[in-house]
Amino acid sequence: MPFDDTFLRACRREPVDHTPVWMMRQAGRYLPEYRAIREKHGFLEMCRTPELAVEVSMQPVDLVGVDAAIMFSDILVSFPGMGLDLEFAKGEGPVIHNPIRTAADVAKLRVADPHEHTGFVMEILKTLRRELADKVPLIGFAGAPFTLASYAIEGHGTRDYENCKALMWSDPVAWDELLTKFADTTIAYLCAQIDAGAQVVQLFDSWVGYVAPYDYERSVLPHSRRVISAVREYGQKVVEGGVPVIHFANGATSMIDLVMRAGGDVIGLDWRMDMDLAIALVDPRFAIQGNIDPVALFAPEEALSAMVEDIVMKVGARPGHVFNLGHGIHKTTDPAKARRFVELVHEHSARVLAAK
Repeated sequence: MPFDDTFLRACRREPVDHTPVWMMRQAGRYLPEYRAIREKHGFLEMCRTPELAVEVSMQPVDLVGVDAAIMFSDILVSFPGMGLDLEFAKGEGPVIHNPIRTAADVAKLRVADPHEHTGFVMEILKTLRRELADKVPLIGFAGAPFTLASYAIEGHGTRDYENCKALMWSDPVAWDELLTKFADTTIAYLCAQIDAGAQVVQLFDSWVGYVAPYDYERSVLPHSRRVISAVREYGQKVVEGGVPVIHFANGATSMIDLVMRAGGDVIGLDWRMDMDLAIALVDPRFAIQGNIDPVALFAPEEALSAMVEDIVMKVGARPGHVFNLGHGIHKTTDPAKARRFVELVHEHSARVLAAK
């Protein structure tokens, strides 16, 4: 079959005959084929073993019919190279056994070398590009400085971020140094991913919605903007037409103006903003990614179809729309429902675009 570049064209705001769709966490626990592999291997083992990661990355392309593949990995894989003791504890998720709490801790942190410390990621991407040669584009990704800092400081996932915010407010010099190190690591990591074959990269700022706009503008935005600017500039230098950067700031739709100031080629939206409002607020120079509620995949097909159609109709003929969930796909989602979701996006968008 010929290579389908619909996703790339949408990221570049070029004409398409249907809206491309992929799902965050699409290579994951909702697929029985993934769970069969996971039963035999630890999570970090899978991230660090190219043949396992490639197999898992390909599953949603072959089984669900998505329009792009995203490499199987985790935003925290660079942590050991920075000097952070990372473990994925059973039932607890990521745990950092030596969390950052003081300026002295920040000073000890290294900038990770993408080849020395995460060479397995580059091997995964190189192999995936070969596997996807006649299929769909490949997405690489990394965590944004704030989200990485939140894990490094708290030591685990949280919903309060008291230690993170305390450092941000009490020692802005140490905070700036910390986010500078994460930004430097992320820039090098994403540029290496581009060299290894990533055709689009996504910056996940998964937890930035927990900061106030004032704090985002003062203490977060400059670091995200530096990452995005550097990676976009590198992509334009080494790849004809450039490498689009998707900027996904989860929970931050209330400060979408600041997210746009941080930059990107594609602005990823969670499900908390109606698409009508997004079309009004997101500058036309950006493509838009999103933004149906992930739980919509549990709805009856008639209701799911109506929700998909609503978003497609509101986007209309505006160039540059990538359909996605408003965050990651839930682990108990029926794979058949995920596949039908992709089909519905294709069907409704083809009809709407043909009519414009």
